[in-house]
Formats: sequence, structure tokens, C-alpha cells
Amino acid sequence: MIDNASLLIGIAFSSASLMVALLIGWLNARGESYLGHGAIGIGLVVVALGAMGLRNGAYELQHQLVPFAVLIAGFSFIHSGSRLFRNPHARLFPSLLLGLACILFTAAPLIAGYAGTGTLMLNLSGALFMFLCGLEFWRGRHEAPAAMAVNATLYALTALSFVGCAVMLAVQRQWVLDGPPQNWAEDVNSIMALVGLTGIGAITLTLHHARAARRHRTEANTDALTGVLNRRALFERFGEDDIVPDLGVLMFDLDNFKQINDRHGHAHGDLVLQQFAGVMREQLRGKDVVARLGGEEFCVILPGLDREAAQRVAEGIREGFAGLRIPIGSSDGIATVSAGLATAGAGETFSSVLSRADAALYKAKSAGRNQVHLAALRLVA
Repeated sequence: MIDNASLLIGIAFSSASLMVALLIGWLNARGESYLGHGAIGIGLVVVALGAMGLRNGAYELQHQLVPFAVLIAGFSFIHSGSRLFRNPHARLFPSLLLGLACILFTAAPLIAGYAGTGTLMLNLSGALFMFLCGLEFWRGRHEAPAAMAVNATLYALTALSFVGCAVMLAVQRQWVLDGPPQNWAEDVNSIMALVGLTGIGAITLTLHHARAARRHRTEANTDALTGVLNRRALFERFGEDDIVPDLGVLMFDLDNFKQINDRHGHAHGDLVLQQFAGVMREQLRGKDVVARLGGEEFCVILPGLDREAAQRVAEGIREGFAGLRIPIGSSDGIATVSAGLATAGAGETFSSVLSRADAALYKAKSAGRNQVHLAALRLVA
């Protein structure tokens, strides 16, 4: 069997590799603060384990108090990193306060000469932090059920290994120690920490890269100004030659938008576009699709709605935008929107429905704006 000191050094080296990986990840994505907290936490664990592994049999107060405090501080940063991973807006105060409390509860018996009791409190502190970290991943498992559940399980098993160490000290009544505890629970804890840290680190980094890929994909498919889909994303979802039964297509174009830009500036025009996108979100269902095709032109896809229901949606959006009473110039005029509506006929392609909706929009603009024009029904495939 490998002696405990060698295991500690091995865990320290493994943790150092994980710390470097997390640090590189954070340097490449400074906004992902959970990577920074994880790197700090693992770094503190490396320092503590290195000191414990290199004490060469010495077990005076300073060989216990300082490494134990640094180790618990590392656990608290790992916990804050787990909280930030699940919720970027999580408060850090609970983790740091809990870490300080655990350090005090561990230091008090050590200073009083009860090294065994202090070591027991260290193990209970480690178990508590590992359990809480696992709970954060378990609560966030909707993001990636399998990976998050595995991470939660690894944290839970590591927590149990710390509990085992504490139980052995209590069962053997080792309240005072003159050297590191030696029992099967300590060996299991060392091995579990080595395996757990490696697995948790690998899975966390994989989840981070998956998040980054999803974010880049979303950014590539989203109009940066309004937050709706862009033109490319719309045509990736609905191919031009796709047959689209039971589909309503709305084409919107903001009336007199050039006057808004000319009289109030492009920044105000951008704000108007964002307000219109907000009106559409309020009126539409979760399964409806909104895309900005360019400039002040938008497209709305309404699956499963008949002609009358789709017209009600279009009128709701038109009236909602007019109700904002956004001025378009020095006169009393307000910003309005025109719309064209087409519903798919039997065997009709998406490009055909879109073309008919666009033609209907042109007729709405020609007829005086601020109205919804319906394309004629397409009765023949």
C-alpha cells in the first residue's frame, strides 16, 4: 500500500493539473467567474496537501492549524465556484462565512491540544462542503442531466469518505493525536479525493466547453439588437423547399422608420426596434418563431393557427405597438407597423408562403399603412 504522505503528494500534483486547466479556462473566458473560484479553491487545496505531505512526520500545532485552515478555505472557494456554476448571480458571502465558521470550529480544539477532535472537525467540514457542492450540481441537472448527476455523485462519494474518517476517529476515541491518523477510512478518503477531483474537474471543464459552444451557436443565430432570431437562423429552421402544413406567416414592417432615424437618430431607432420586439414577445406563444430579416422588417411563424387566429395575433401586435405612442417626428404622428399574413395551403412550401405574406405586406403599405392585409387563400397544391 502507498503511504498516506505519498497519497497526499499525488493528490496535490493531480489537483495542480486541474488548477492549471481551470485557470487557463478562466483566462480565456473572464466572465465565467466559477472557473476562477475553482482555480483558487484547488490552488489552496494543493498548498494544504503539499504542506501535509511534506511535514515528514512532524505533527506540532503549526503542522495542523495552518494546512487545515488553508484546506477549508480551498473547500469554501470550490463551493462558491459550484454556486456560481449553477447561478452566475449567486452571492459569495454564504460560502465564505461557512468557511470561516468551519476554520474556527476546527482551530479551537487544535489550539486546546485536541488534535484528534480538530482533525474530526476538519473531516466534517470537508464532508459538508463536498455535499453542498454536489447539491448545487444536482439542482442544476436540467442543463445536462447525465453529466451533472455524475458530478453530484462524485461529490457525494467524496463527502462520504470524509464522514468515514470522522466516524473512525470518534469510534476509536482518538481525541488526542501525536501523528496523522492511520486507518482504512483515511486511505479510502485519499483515493476518493484523487479520483473524485480528477473526475469532477474533467466533467466541469466538459460542461464549460459545452456551454461555450451553445452560447456561440446562439450568438450566431440571434439578432444582436433585438434578441430574436436572425435571417440565417430562420432559413436554417425552415428550408425554402420545406412543406409547411398548418403554418401561418406574418411579415411586419415598421412604418415611416426612416423618419425616426432621420429626426431622432439611429440610437433612438434601435430603441424603437427593441420595443417592437418586446411587443411581439408579449403577444406570442412560446412555440412561435420571431426573426428579424433586416432593417425594420420582421417575420413571425405561427405553427398550428388557422387564418382567423393568426389575424388576431397580427392585430394584437399592431395595436400593441401603436399603443406605445412613439413619436416619429415633429408632428403628432406615432410609430405604427404594417403586416402581411399568409397561411400555408396544401403542399405549399415555406418560400411560397413567405412570398405571399411579403406581397400582402406590400399591399398593406400601399393601402395606407398601420393595417394587416391577408393574402388570398391558396387552394391548389
